[in-house]
Amino acid sequence: MTRRWTTAVLDPQRNEGRAVVHSPQGFLMGEEGVLFSRQWLASLDLPLLSEHGIGHFDGEPVYLWVLPQAVELPGLAWQGLRQFMLQGDFAVYQKLGYAAQIATWAREHRFCGACGQPTVQVPGERAMYCAADDLRFYPRISPSMIVLITRGDEILLARSPRFVTGIYSVLAGFAEPGESAEDCVRREVMEEVRLTVRNIQYIGSQCWPFPHSMMLGFHAEYESGEIIRQPEEIEDARWFSIHDLPPLPANRSIARYLIDLYLARRSGAPEPVLPG
Repeated sequence: MTRRWTTAVLDPQRNEGRAVVHSPQGFLMGEEGVLFSRQWLASLDLPLLSEHGIGHFDGEPVYLWVLPQAVELPGLAWQGLRQFMLQGDFAVYQKLGYAAQIATWAREHRFCGACGQPTVQVPGERAMYCAADDLRFYPRISPSMIVLITRGDEILLARSPRFVTGIYSVLAGFAEPGESAEDCVRREVMEEVRLTVRNIQYIGSQCWPFPHSMMLGFHAEYESGEIIRQPEEIEDARWFSIHDLPPLPANRSIARYLIDLYLARRSGAPEPVLPG
């Protein structure tokens, strides 16, 4: 039987269900995973900032406990979200990605950005509220483009100084106000490697909860220019033959999907499926 997550805004006042615990260091992990009895967690006297109902798992209510920092607990450990992405049940990672974004929002909006007064949770709605300014603060989602640029049997790959050593990936960047996703592709490619592109095609999207991006995936063809790196953003960028590629991003990422999809289409192999 498939284990299923469903998303919902639940009332934390109800004494039921289980919870996941999040701190800036990741999720609390035990021998049986990340789900804990709420009653048992209450007995630990944790430094709880807030609690949020996030949905159901196999029909059982699940809540998110948000902590200001990790605390040491016997027999338990903290695990970062990227580790869940790279290994284990992808459906669980998706739910934890959602929980991590709610936790980030909850920490960042405990106080009103206009007047500095404490905010309160809005019952039945995913919002924090400031009564003094009559303002609601919703979870942030930051749209960004990610694009594979190709030139026949070559693909453009680059390295950011922030990448794992040796890994090359496709170009990416955040959309600016008033900018379409396609305009963002053109601008980011020009800024990062000084190339122009054509035939921009939307491929698919993926939630990227590091901390709150929505990645819009594109394929574009090289049009003109020579690679000139943006030094503060790009450590190395070059054309690679599809027959001789460097180490690539994780399999569950949209970056890897864009690369694998192009390779499949060039070779006639079955096309991969974009992870959730």
